[in-house]
Amino acid sequence: MRRELSPVCGLLSTVTMQGGSKKVVYAALAGNLAIAVTKFAAAALTGSSAMWSEGIHSLVDSGNQGLLLYGMRRARRPPDARFPFGYGKEVYFWSFVVALLVFSTGAGVSLYEGIQHLRHPGEMANPVINYVVLALAMVLEGAPWLVAYRQFSRMRGERGLVEGVKRGKDPTVIAVLFEDSAALAGLLVAFAGVALYQLTGNPVFDAAASIVIGLILALTAGWLAFETKGMLIGESANREVVAEIRRLAERYPEVDRVNEVLTMHMGPEYILANISIDIAGAVPRTRAHAILDELDLRIKQADPRVKRVFIESQTKI
Repeated sequence: MRRELSPVCGLLSTVTMQGGSKKVVYAALAGNLAIAVTKFAAAALTGSSAMWSEGIHSLVDSGNQGLLLYGMRRARRPPDARFPFGYGKEVYFWSFVVALLVFSTGAGVSLYEGIQHLRHPGEMANPVINYVVLALAMVLEGAPWLVAYRQFSRMRGERGLVEGVKRGKDPTVIAVLFEDSAALAGLLVAFAGVALYQLTGNPVFDAAASIVIGLILALTAGWLAFETKGMLIGESANREVVAEIRRLAERYPEVDRVNEVLTMHMGPEYILANISIDIAGAVPRTRAHAILDELDLRIKQADPRVKRVFIESQTKI
């Protein structure tokens, strides 16, 4: 017998992105817009290839944060006849688009700019301006990075960094953290390129810095796309969530066996659970129905992210 228990109307209206996630994206957007203006101004004044690449990087990041905010807003729409489980996966789709843009626009343009300057080297005027802008950019970039890292630390708990990324279910925070980390690494590379140019007078170092920045962006985009892909396809809840659902089902002596616990994230804060159990044939029908109702309630109380529960009993009751 298959039953859906306690359906909740307008479930996705409760699937709001955590306030911390929005704070992370807004902080990154404000920082990147300010940084982009200063970098482009410095690039126009000095002719630095690395600074042009960094300006493009910040501009692309600003657009990406706009897309993340757009995805977060669309993900809050309630379910309808066409999408009965809601629009929570919109945030995964737009995070994947961000990864593609980082790769195609950020990395592609930076690599092109660096190669062009290798083929046609140019003089850099007044490198001191670049140092000032890079120092200012590190401060402006470091602030939203710290906000993103703190939110990520709350999400990952006691897990390591890599494990936290692999098992994280909110791609907006991970996307901003990846972008800001790449930006800080790019700033260090740009600083090294300008310094080596000033010390040696060889413009190859400035062009090479632009190429390295492009490679950093390409690697960042590839990792972000890989991590987002799983959520977009239909990744299960973390092992702890699945184990807790199984444990709650096994608590009932009338349940002979828990066959399967299938879960899927429909959004960062929306888990769909499908459970298959065997109930002893001697159990009265009213008691069996009560067990199903209680189990549904206990699962949702144990983890509020579990919004929909489907329980299938393999035994006739």
